[in-house]
Amino acid sequence: MHMTQRDGALDLLKWLALLSMVIDHLRYVGYSIDFLYVPGRLAFPWFCLAMAANLSRARAATTDGQWRYLGWLLLFSALSEIPYRLYIPDHDTLNVLPTLVLGLLVVRGWQHGMLESRLLAAGALLLAALFPERLMFGFFGVLLPLAILLVIHRPWYFSLLPGLVCLAANQWQVLYYAVRLGNHVAMAAIATCLIAPWLGLVLLRHARGVKPPPMRRWAYALYPAHFLVLLALREALA
Repeated sequence: MHMTQRDGALDLLKWLALLSMVIDHLRYVGYSIDFLYVPGRLAFPWFCLAMAANLSRARAATTDGQWRYLGWLLLFSALSEIPYRLYIPDHDTLNVLPTLVLGLLVVRGWQHGMLESRLLAAGALLLAALFPERLMFGFFGVLLPLAILLVIHRPWYFSLLPGLVCLAANQWQVLYYAVRLGNHVAMAAIATCLIAPWLGLVLLRHARGVKPPPMRRWAYALYPAHFLVLLALREALA
């Protein structure tokens, strides 16, 4: 039986992305802890980097593997929407998984020359362009997995490209206006967006000796589950 060695650095990246997401969502527990917005800016680009790292491998780039990947994302996109809406006040977008679904379709269209893949990628870009306000991280969030894939095996300074895309996905106009008003959280958030892809790439390249618990398919359930846990925490603190 052929066995492939698990990438500990990639598992560590996924766990840290999950931790960053939970830290970010702690802002909605009920206390004024806006500074958690800054480490929260690491979560989405690191999830996109994990996707790009998986898709850049020959085995994961097969059509069957990518369809399974897409299927799991679609399933938990649907399962996560109600917990997301229950927990996030005044939500105006879908949960983050539909953005990753469209991003995956764009990457598949780039990787494969088949007409089907190209049409799905074009459809994903069209949806992102027509309804950016309904997608978490908007149009540029859909582009971020591809932007990271394009630089994943290049020298570190190429990570500035996905860093700029990451900043654009995080409502840079609002952040820039807050910076002009002297808001230190916004300043730190802009810097974090710019360096997040680079930090993730450094981790993937230099933390290969670590062996965290492997994050397998069951980890998809952690996304809707963390909303329910934080909702229970907010109710307990109320």
